[in-house]
Amino acid sequence: MLHILDLQRNVLLSPYASYRIGGPADYFVLVNTKKALVEAIREARKNIIPYFILGTGSNILFGDKGFRGLVIRNLAHTISIANTSVTASSGVTMEQLIKITSNLGLSGLEHFAGIPSSIGGALWQNLHFLSPDRLQTFFIESVLESAEILDELNNVQKVNKDFFQFGYDYSILHDRKLIVTEATFHLEKKDKKVIQKQIEENLRWRGEKQPPLEEFPSCGSVFKKIEGVGAGRLIDSVGLKGYRIGGAQVSEKHANFIVNTGNATASDIKSMIRLIQEKVKKETGYSLETEIGFIGEF
Repeated sequence: MLHILDLQRNVLLSPYASYRIGGPADYFVLVNTKKALVEAIREARKNIIPYFILGTGSNILFGDKGFRGLVIRNLAHTISIANTSVTASSGVTMEQLIKITSNLGLSGLEHFAGIPSSIGGALWQNLHFLSPDRLQTFFIESVLESAEILDELNNVQKVNKDFFQFGYDYSILHDRKLIVTEATFHLEKKDKKVIQKQIEENLRWRGEKQPPLEEFPSCGSVFKKIEGVGAGRLIDSVGLKGYRIGGAQVSEKHANFIVNTGNATASDIKSMIRLIQEKVKKETGYSLETEIGFIGEF
């Protein structure tokens, strides 16, 4: 039996996902501190109950049947700043941290403006952004100094950047049951106006190239990048831009986005993913791999 303060039962997950899709979780809890996050995970592990740490709800698809276990909504929000070092709890969003650091003239995070991610999620996937000039890709690992994690034995420990073995869309968090509780970033002083200009350029580029999340719920890019080709261009080349299955549609704006037109189910999204993979493979020879997480029962 789970002994967690404010534990809820049978909570619909769709409101917590950027896709606005997902059935009920057996158990659900909101945590506002690093301590509460660690205690909830330890309690789930002690009771051998599956758990999932939920940040901003992007880059994932919840199943229509929900999640058999505990979903922990991580809202731990502590931020501390010492000179050019910034430490943030894993539930802090990139948007929140960028706003604070840019106002202080601290540069390094502005490249990720407009990406809906928590700090924990950013380290999970080595958050990255290809600059508007298309010449440079910025990775979160470039500004990460160290982090605090809860390991498999329920011990909290501090680790350095190399511990994560970062790659493209990859960190060691994919392969081990480790949970980031906080992260420290090393930024640099820069003119606030220069930082703000970069933020505006990145947001403008996103607005021009990607479907707005408020109008077209999605999880972000569905398929991993194929160097020199681009997943979106491949999908467009086989004539699937705008194609619909149920409430799911390949975005008219960017073909690597599958959007929820209002009543899409996880089943619709998965059917669209399979169709895209089969058609692209058949007509171009390329194999598209998904970069999103499939969480729960489908």
